[in-house]
Amino acid sequence: VVSLKAFSKFENTAEALEAATKLLESAPSKGLRKFLRAHCDGETLGVADSKLGNAIKEKLKIDCVHNNAVMELLRGVRTQLTELISGLGAQDLAPMSLGLSHSLSRYKLKFSADKVDTMIVQAIGLLDDLDKELNTYAMRVREWYGWHFPELTKIIQDNIMYAKAVKLMGDRANAAKLDFSEVLPEEVETELKEAAVISMGTEISDLDLMNIKDLCDQVLNLSEYRAQLYDYLKSRMNTVAPNLTALVGELVGARLIAHGGSLINLAKQPGSTVQILGAEKALFRALKTKHSTPKYGLIYHASLVGQAAPKHKGKISRSLAAKAALAIRCDALGDDQDNSMGLENRAKLEARLRALEGKELGRSAGSAKGKPKIEVYDKDRKKGAGLITPAKTYNPAADSVLSQITNTAALDEQDTVPKKKKKVEAELPQIEKAAELPAIEAKKEKKKKKKKADKEAGLPTNENEPENEEPTEKEKKKHQTEDVENAEVGEKKKKK
Repeated sequence: VVSLKAFSKFENTAEALEAATKLLESAPSKGLRKFLRAHCDGETLGVADSKLGNAIKEKLKIDCVHNNAVMELLRGVRTQLTELISGLGAQDLAPMSLGLSHSLSRYKLKFSADKVDTMIVQAIGLLDDLDKELNTYAMRVREWYGWHFPELTKIIQDNIMYAKAVKLMGDRANAAKLDFSEVLPEEVETELKEAAVISMGTEISDLDLMNIKDLCDQVLNLSEYRAQLYDYLKSRMNTVAPNLTALVGELVGARLIAHGGSLINLAKQPGSTVQILGAEKALFRALKTKHSTPKYGLIYHASLVGQAAPKHKGKISRSLAAKAALAIRCDALGDDQDNSMGLENRAKLEARLRALEGKELGRSAGSAKGKPKIEVYDKDRKKGAGLITPAKTYNPAADSVLSQITNTAALDEQDTVPKKKKKVEAELPQIEKAAELPAIEAKKEKKKKKKKADKEAGLPTNENEPENEEPTEKEKKKHQTEDVENAEVGEKKKKK
């Protein structure tokens, strides 16, 4: 079905590697272009990669075909390659293809953008190991030299300063005549010299002192190497992930990358995962026991979370994780290699932290755009400045139902009493009139009889004398109005 038309072999492995890397990028190499111009003019070319076919069509104006039939043909060519090319045995093809694949893998590892952060992962791992070793060695120096000079442990707290002092001093008897100004502060030096005179430690041989000094050298060398490694890590982090470094710092950023495996893997994680990265054990335990889940993992050691009060650490870690997720994606997939985005987000988070601490009043979390700002009531402020009414005072009398009932009953009694008085006062004159009528009639009859008797006796009568001595109508009305007014005055006094 298939016959060989033309074949061109590579001169060396470097040329083969260059051609293979070009093919991976879907671009024809210089040798391939020459070969196709020489042998494929005016013919149709079958290709396994459609992108490569498009590139050949654009540059060389050769028609290319990419379909299932072509793929089947190429698979057959690969399997029968030794039969098609004369002089190429299977025993030669296997080592050549293996060597080329190894070279290609090394090239991909060297120039892959995804693998830049492997150095960061290794550096932070080594830094953590160095910290553990350094701590172990320093504790051993303190314990070992403590038999000879136990008071020095409390005088010098820093491990590196302790190792330098022990290396310089040796036997504690030498402390009085030595100058520790390069190693220790002045007040610590005087305290050390005073303690060396009255120390309770045992005597120690020169051989033991020599071994202790060697251990001090190890501690000092490790601390110097750790400082160099930290500088290297800082420079790598500022180059690879500048925005993440600006937000959380070099060490926390490097630990997040190491925990995620790579920067690309970390960029695929949401903010909620970044927040609890490093606390997986606590998370799954909480989910299993139905307790509250952890609020932070590795991100807890970031400076922004450290600045927050304990009650605000959860909120700040959530906000920081969300911004860190954006910064990681910007570093991993973005073209710009500056830390402007990280610095901007850090400023926003610092403002949020100040707002949570109460320095900005009345701002609700995250969504205060459409809400009015809450203002404090000030009674001394002018009314024209804004519409703010004072808060209503609490009325304790409203809590009790009994007091309300008694108050209403008392009011009803006050209302009813004056009405009854008015009725009684209005009825009194009528009763008095009714009681006075028979007495008046009796008096009139007596006067009539007296007049008759006087006439019969011839005595003069006083015609102008009033028939009765009772008060007139006007006087009665006057008395009634005075009584009513007096009664009303009394009622008002009672009410007051």
